[in-house]
Amino acid sequence: MVSYTPSYVFKFLPTILAALPVTLWVIFLTVLLGSLLGAGLAWVQVSFKSRGWVNVARTYVFVLRCTPPIVLLFLVFYGLPKFLAWWLHLEADDWSRTIFVIVTMVLLFAASISEVFKSAYLAVPKGQLEAGLSVGMTGFQTFIRILLPQAFKIALPNITTAILNLMKDTALAYTIGLVDVMGAGNLLISRNLGNYSLETYTAVAFIYWGIALVLALVSYFMEHGFNKGNV
Repeated sequence: MVSYTPSYVFKFLPTILAALPVTLWVIFLTVLLGSLLGAGLAWVQVSFKSRGWVNVARTYVFVLRCTPPIVLLFLVFYGLPKFLAWWLHLEADDWSRTIFVIVTMVLLFAASISEVFKSAYLAVPKGQLEAGLSVGMTGFQTFIRILLPQAFKIALPNITTAILNLMKDTALAYTIGLVDVMGAGNLLISRNLGNYSLETYTAVAFIYWGIALVLALVSYFMEHGFNKGNV
């Protein structure tokens, strides 16, 4: 019978929490860079007249959304150094594993968030653009002042979901040796010779639940603020 000692969960938490900044840093950079790339992909799909560029963007989104995160992570980790060595004669074998994880997650996150941005933008009534232009605003001013706040409000629940999915995907980073929350948990299990694994994974789960709770609360209060302001 497998034994379970709840007190070890709290004993292991400080050790695993020491790796939390790595996880948060990966999530933050991925959301920042992935959102920029995703916004570009959405912009190409809704604004470009050239079918060639639109098809490139759609193909990128389709391929990346259909690629399992762990498969892409291995492709980037093992393939990117070889590609850079061949193309730019750049040695990347000794790069930090964090870089490969962030590259992988940015590529994946951009594909999913671009669809969120595109659907939110298309959900805003087109009359809003015409109204802004009719009062003398430029297209850019109309987008920033009128369309973007409404599109962001529409997209917010799906943005939260995308970030939560990203958080779960980053847990795969331990497979290439990154010592994030999941990686720290596995190292702890190894140091304990495989003992207390259930307690260790419970501690890891508590940390991920905590991150998810914070994201959910931030999203809730932002939605509440938008509704209160009638944005």
